[in-house]
Amino acid sequence: MRSSKMTRKRWFLSALIVISVVLGTSLFFSGFGREELVLYDADTKEVYASWPVDEGFRFWVEFVHSVNKTPVKDEFEIRNGDIHAYKTTYSSLGAGVQTELREGESLSYDEEGNMVITGFNMTFDRLNIIVGTVSDHILGVDGLEFSLTELCGKNTAVVFEVR
Repeated sequence: MRSSKMTRKRWFLSALIVISVVLGTSLFFSGFGREELVLYDADTKEVYASWPVDEGFRFWVEFVHSVNKTPVKDEFEIRNGDIHAYKTTYSSLGAGVQTELREGESLSYDEEGNMVITGFNMTFDRLNIIVGTVSDHILGVDGLEFSLTELCGKNTAVVFEVR
């Protein structure tokens, strides 16, 4: 009887060890090599924030154009480890905003009458932005919004990069 209990205990312990090793290994490798969108200071390289990303992950930056004085929202998508321009939305034409479509781009209008341009053929290994001094840049990522002025400081040169 005692030998049977010992055998079950050993079998149970062995099974627990195997399960732990398998789960631990799969948990380790599931995060291994996962890319992140990293926001950092262009000068000091200080990292302000990072988010895990998969292919097709999207984020956006919205700001009031310094010359045009109207909101512009630039949306980006992660493709093949790079940042791809996905969509731009703005409400009026004027200095500093796109007035002509390039090959492959299309113009439509959203529910509020804003112009929406898609079909960009622009890819960035790093996206550089200088945080506004007059108006803020708002970052949208993972369903959340962040003030880049609060996160990084006014007039800070920041970089978005996939690592």
